[in-house]
Amino acid sequence: MAQRPTKETKQSSAREERPPVVREKVPPLAPQRGRPTLILVGADKGGVGKTTIARVLLDYLAANNVLTRAFDTETPRGTLYRFHPDQTSVVDLTSTSDQMKIIDTLATAEIKVSVVDVRAGGLEPALQALQDTGFLDAVAEGEVGFILFHVLGSSIASLDEIAEVAPYVEDADYFLVKNHVNDTTFFEWDPVTHRKYFEKVETAGEITIPKLNELSYEQVEIAGAPFSTFVANRTAEGEPADHSFVLRGYVRTWQNRIADEFDRIHLLDRIAGREGA
Repeated sequence: MAQRPTKETKQSSAREERPPVVREKVPPLAPQRGRPTLILVGADKGGVGKTTIARVLLDYLAANNVLTRAFDTETPRGTLYRFHPDQTSVVDLTSTSDQMKIIDTLATAEIKVSVVDVRAGGLEPALQALQDTGFLDAVAEGEVGFILFHVLGSSIASLDEIAEVAPYVEDADYFLVKNHVNDTTFFEWDPVTHRKYFEKVETAGEITIPKLNELSYEQVEIAGAPFSTFVANRTAEGEPADHSFVLRGYVRTWQNRIADEFDRIHLLDRIAGREGA
């Protein structure tokens, strides 16, 4: 008969923490050696969680062994840079020289995947710059991959952006992102509103980002570390931390749900330029 744990053993077991669930890594994708890919995360409306999505996207790509460089357009002190300083450069997309830092190096940089976190109010100007520089023509010719995550709020003003973005995304993988930064709804209850805005442009699909537990989000902000680093119970400098097991669990579950969304749209295949993505 199996022995029941003693009181001391029970207490010891209660203190033991299960290691964080780590998604299995896959071999490097073709973009590391082939076609460059530019991923824009943006919206013209503020407060919809663009940088949060850029951060979780960088974690997802790292977990899948996709080398990525990032650009933060919130000058002079970017939020994305604060959490991912080793791979992020702060740029001003209204500056021609900074546009060159991104676009001119897409094909020559060793790292072929670039993520750009576009500041509030900067999405349409950024797309206009991509058009004026001929980047969108290169996308149409298949020379470079272009993925746009357009982060929407629940207001009509946010939805109006869809019509403004439409002329620029004919050859892009254009995704509408519903980020539940709070408990609001996104007009699914109103078919007329949905048709009026969501049928104005052909998209590659919609992505739903679930709401993260508020206290968990707050503690990650205080830690100043990537979400994955917080889950691994490490500081931003990589040292052992003492983050709450409960809060780390909420963040881990939230990350996995978003990873499921990225998997559902075959994001890795799209980055790799694989047919049928």
